[in-house]
Amino acid sequence: MTSTTAASAAPERVDRDYPLGRVPLSARQGWFAILVVVAGFIFFTPTMVTGGQVAGAFGFAAFVGLAAIASVVLALYIATLGATSAATGLSTVLLARLSLGRVGGKWASIVLGGTQVGWYGITVGIFADLLASAIGWEVSWPLAIFGGLLMATTAYWGFKGIEILSWVSVPLMFALCIWITVVSVDEVGGWGAMLATTGDGSISPGLALTMMIGTFISGGTQVGNWTRFAKSPRTAFLICLGVLLVIETAMLVFGGIGAIAFGEADFTALLFTMGLALMGVLLLTFNLWTTNDNTAYAFGVAGAELANRNDKRPFIIIGVVVGIALAVTGVANALIGFLVTLGTVIPPLGGVIIGTYLFVWRRRDPGTDVTRVGAFVWPGIVAYLLGTAAAAFGAFTGIGSPAVQGIIVAIVAAPLCHAAARRITGAPTADAGSEPVEAEVRA
Repeated sequence: MTSTTAASAAPERVDRDYPLGRVPLSARQGWFAILVVVAGFIFFTPTMVTGGQVAGAFGFAAFVGLAAIASVVLALYIATLGATSAATGLSTVLLARLSLGRVGGKWASIVLGGTQVGWYGITVGIFADLLASAIGWEVSWPLAIFGGLLMATTAYWGFKGIEILSWVSVPLMFALCIWITVVSVDEVGGWGAMLATTGDGSISPGLALTMMIGTFISGGTQVGNWTRFAKSPRTAFLICLGVLLVIETAMLVFGGIGAIAFGEADFTALLFTMGLALMGVLLLTFNLWTTNDNTAYAFGVAGAELANRNDKRPFIIIGVVVGIALAVTGVANALIGFLVTLGTVIPPLGGVIIGTYLFVWRRRDPGTDVTRVGAFVWPGIVAYLLGTAAAAFGAFTGIGSPAVQGIIVAIVAAPLCHAAARRITGAPTADAGSEPVEAEVRA
């Protein structure tokens, strides 16, 4: 055999995180590993900042009610997406490929991967500014480079690296948040005084819900990147539902309590106000690291799908370089509003996947070969556009919550559009132009 023939016969290196296919049963993880990774992902510092902004407008009692509503919406949405990925073994971007088509689904990789690169830069910037303030440096860009590279290491390692870091980060962050709560309640004179606080009314309830949902909707839509390693859809659903209800609400409330007590919505500045600088830097560093390695993993998987390459690692490297550049130049800070605005176009994508999974695939893996999906699945695309239109209507008119409206309309439209397409063509639509494979996991 010639060297050329031997090289061509060499098997292609397979990424152990399966960015272009189903996670086999042999690679599935125990429920506690999934719980720890999802919990580490949800501990997202900007969520606390958003909680602080909303709490100042409503007072503590009304704020807690709104935070609970936002958490329930996110929990149901993210848990259903998590179950979908567990049932199919597919990442969010591959589910989008099945729902929108081989070409149509590229939009999901672009918008989900792109937003995560932006959030990576924002989080790196928060880390650099926090550490620079703690050690007295006037410039933070060297720390941004260091932190950006450090946070990518566990994502590059894969699921197991993220899990190990989460074991450290989650307990430490809970300790920090409980500490903040105790100090803040003491600052205002006890729980009675905290519950009696009132806001300035500067934010409407609809906008408050949009802010709290929008802060995590982009990342939450990609929860399937980790729940596809769960052994059953039921396990994934219950883990995501429980973790979201507890941790998302807690993150919002912890941020709100600190803002009410000290008049500071910025969580980083709050740590210094409360005199927790050194301990806060240590604990928050682990939290930011846990958030960002999940973020890097997400844009790595999205990049692999976009380029149709069975290796996420080159795209992790590219995204990290871009994210660090955004942080060093300060551009990342200007992107926060833009990324939250993308909550208009991201939730309908998850809505289409949920609607297709529940009502078209009937909560089962369709068994579709992801490499042979048709270029466009028009029923899914139309449903996505309808959901996006509903979300945009809410955003421009201020009526309702754009993210919630977009999700609901897309969920309802997905099966209706598939049914309409079947009537028009007289043929099934969900697997058009594709070949089935053996499904391993059932709902």
